[in-house]
Amino acid sequence: MSQNQNPADSPEIHAPVSPEEALAAAAVAEADALAALTNEVSTLKAQNADLAEQFLRAKAEAENTRRRAEDEMGKARKFAVESFAESLLAVADSLEAGLGIQEATREQLREGSEATLKQLKSALERHKVLEIAPAAGTKFDPHQHQAISMVPAEQEPNTVVAVLQKGYLIADRVLRPALVTVAAPK
Repeated sequence: MSQNQNPADSPEIHAPVSPEEALAAAAVAEADALAALTNEVSTLKAQNADLAEQFLRAKAEAENTRRRAEDEMGKARKFAVESFAESLLAVADSLEAGLGIQEATREQLREGSEATLKQLKSALERHKVLEIAPAAGTKFDPHQHQAISMVPAEQEPNTVVAVLQKGYLIADRVLRPALVTVAAPK
């Protein structure tokens, strides 16, 4: 150290601190720490309030979406049935027209019935309702056929012998299985 330098100015030498000064310095440090913590708590409270608001908005939006989806599903069901019913109106009109003819011959009744059946089948097909009418000799399928009885036959066992009542599929799902008799094992 040079002789012109004041020892109090030297960074290596510290002046003695009084207990009051030490308490004041500690109090200032505590106040700074408290201010920092208070500031952090305020920031966290603001973030918490913001997140709570975002959560409530998201929850409300999810509920609104669920409600809209339910409404749309209800409308889809309603209008699907409406479309199907509308396609059957032509069939009903044909039946009423046929019944309105007082002096119809057997041939006219048969012709009218065939035309009406054709309309009905066409309406069903438009709505994906398809017949299950397996040909004789077709392998028995328990997913689409219901066996009424097993009969002796000159064909492979577990194959369809005859269809007693047609079945129907709707969009690849069995609406009603075909009632069939099945060839018994030999």
